[in-house]
Amino acid sequence: MYAAQASPKIDAARVEKDPFRTETNYTDSSWMKKTFESCKPSVRRHWLLFAAGVVWLAVGIGLISVASYWLYHSAWPLSLVLGALSIALGLIVYSVGFSRIIRKNLDRISGKPEEVCLFAFQAWRSYFLILLMILMGYTLRHSPVPKTIDAMIYLTMGSALICGSSLYFREFSAKNAG
Repeated sequence: MYAAQASPKIDAARVEKDPFRTETNYTDSSWMKKTFESCKPSVRRHWLLFAAGVVWLAVGIGLISVASYWLYHSAWPLSLVLGALSIALGLIVYSVGFSRIIRKNLDRISGKPEEVCLFAFQAWRSYFLILLMILMGYTLRHSPVPKTIDAMIYLTMGSALICGSSLYFREFSAKNAG
C-alpha cells in the first residue's frame, strides 16, 4: 500500500524531467497551425515571379507541342494558315486579356510579405480556374471536334501563355538586378 502511494510521486517527478515527453493540447488549434507552417515551402517573394513564369512557359510549350503534332498531321497549306492565324490570335489574347491578369497578379505578389509560400504565385481561387481549364482541355481533346480546330485553340492559348511568361521573367530580372 505504501509503495503504491509513493510510486505516483516518483513517476510525476520523472515525467517532468523527461525531455522526450511532450504534452499536446489537441483542443487548441495552434499545434495544427505550427505543423502546417513547418511543412510550408516558403521562399522569398521575388521567386514567386520566377515560379509563375516557369509554370506559364511550361504549360504554353506543352500546348504548342500538342497543337504542332495535330497540325503536322493535317493538310500542308491548311496547317500553315491555321498555325499563323492561331499565333496572331494568341498575341491578341495576350494583349487584351492575359497582360491585364498578369499585371494584377504582379501587384498582388508585390503586396505579399518578404517570406511567402511558394504556391502563392497564383491566388488560391485561381487554382480552381486552372483545374477548370485542365478539365475543359481534356474534354476538348476527347470530343468529336476536328483536331485542326483543337490545334488552333491549343496554339492560341499556348502562344498567349508564353508571351505572358515573358512579363513574369522581365519582372523577376528587374527585382534581381535592383
